Amino acid sequence: MSFDFESGLSHALVPTPDSSSAGSSATPVTALPTVAPLVETAPARHYANIVLPGDFPDPTIAKIGDTYWASATSAEWGPVFPLFKSDNLVDWELVSHVFPAQLPGWADANFWAPEIFHENGKTFIYYTARQKGGPLCVAVASADDPAGPYLDHGPLVGQPLGSIDGFPVRDEHGDLYLVWKEDGNSRNLPTPIWAQRIDEERLALVDAPVELFRNTEKWEGCLVEGSAIVRHNGYFYMFYAGNGCCGKCCNYATGVARASSLLGTWEKCPQNPVLDKNKTWKCPGHGTVAEYEGRWFLLHHAYYTDSHEFVGRQGILSEFTWNAEGWPEFPGKSPQAAPLPNLSVLNVTDNFTGSQLAATWQWPVGEQPEVGVSDGQLLLTAAAAGLGAMVAQRTFAATYTATTVLDFARLPPGTLAGIGAIGDQANALALLAGTQSLQLWHVKGGVQQCLTKVALPDSPQLWLRLEVWGGQRYRFCYSTNGSSWLPMPTETFAINGTYLPPWDRGIRVALLAQGNSAYTVAFNHFSLRNKR
Repeated sequence: MSFDFESGLSHALVPTPDSSSAGSSATPVTALPTVAPLVETAPARHYANIVLPGDFPDPTIAKIGDTYWASATSAEWGPVFPLFKSDNLVDWELVSHVFPAQLPGWADANFWAPEIFHENGKTFIYYTARQKGGPLCVAVASADDPAGPYLDHGPLVGQPLGSIDGFPVRDEHGDLYLVWKEDGNSRNLPTPIWAQRIDEERLALVDAPVELFRNTEKWEGCLVEGSAIVRHNGYFYMFYAGNGCCGKCCNYATGVARASSLLGTWEKCPQNPVLDKNKTWKCPGHGTVAEYEGRWFLLHHAYYTDSHEFVGRQGILSEFTWNAEGWPEFPGKSPQAAPLPNLSVLNVTDNFTGSQLAATWQWPVGEQPEVGVSDGQLLLTAAAAGLGAMVAQRTFAATYTATTVLDFARLPPGTLAGIGAIGDQANALALLAGTQSLQLWHVKGGVQQCLTKVALPDSPQLWLRLEVWGGQRYRFCYSTNGSSWLPMPTETFAINGTYLPPWDRGIRVALLAQGNSAYTVAFNHFSLRNKR
């Protein structure tokens, strides 16, 4: 698998290394095997750029030795919590995942907001997830190496309203605390930011929680969240987000508060929000501070205005300085990142020439498919429910073309296989082949409908293509030779897919296999070509 890189791209991905355990509470979990390196070139170091293109919300960053490590929200896509490393904050490599295969045994959804914390040779990931049948909780996993494998230790706190966005920090006395948000906005209530001491094993809360502050300012709207704390010149500075995080109507922004003592009293910056939208980026927030060669940066997410919710919240760096009053200042109070001048650097090609699935493929959380790579083919075992088994890639632009080649001659009877645009399992558009026919499926709110069906002649291979314009219009085509294409007949030129993105995620392009789990589907190629 390769990405088409060129000078100026500030993002590099490499595959998952071997790892022997991760995952459920006090139980190691088998990781994904090693895959061959992705193609890349050495990009220029340019800080005003996208550093984590694609759907990487709530990014966290921590310096461990001479290396920076980063992660981000996974939400409802596995593998859970990607782990990147960099030596300059710009060029990032995907090294592994916190939970590469099996999920923590106590949780089943909402894998949000990981925070990396390293002390005395051990790395901890404090993260949010939903307890099975229960509330949102902040939990912790640990590893002897930042790349893993990680051992999960379960929840630290789960208030009835939900507890999210945990951030570990030592106070002025050296005592370790967990800072988190109580998710009151889920019930139209305020959202206190709490702090509570963590024991020196770093695995349990002790003493009583203390409220630091809550949403009180007009710009903060229904919430404050996403705390990230750094100590500077005698103050603790908390960078935090306020208002609505996600979707087309978001109004997220970033504020700062400070206190000489971790437990307060906290003073909010008079210039809040210190980071807000501009013409290029919308809803910047939920980031972590990093210092590099004397320069200060916030790695945070924002929507690129041209692709917005269809791609999702992307990871960008915003540089800031400290003013005479001791507050951080961002130039123009807005993100400085520029869109990539050439989106082809994010094109994806996978001819399945290695021996393992490349680490950039994803699947619905809790539904890891049985998949392999052999002899230039991706082999995907079918599943009977819904759209079936799927492996998916993030998208990077609102306008793109995705193509796959299906080994149609080996397609088992009664099995459907193809390509789809996936918001989630209940909202999708898909072109599926089987029993000498092609079916165009429309799935909305869990209701599945076959929009159209065409008969197919015998062909050893079948090319399937998805064309997308602006994230909203979708057109499917097919070919028996890879050169002459026929569009699927529909009432209009393209299908309206505005409904596809969930409130908190971008769209993925997936390969699908629907049918009896005794059967395996073979794909010979996948490509994603980005366009303006």
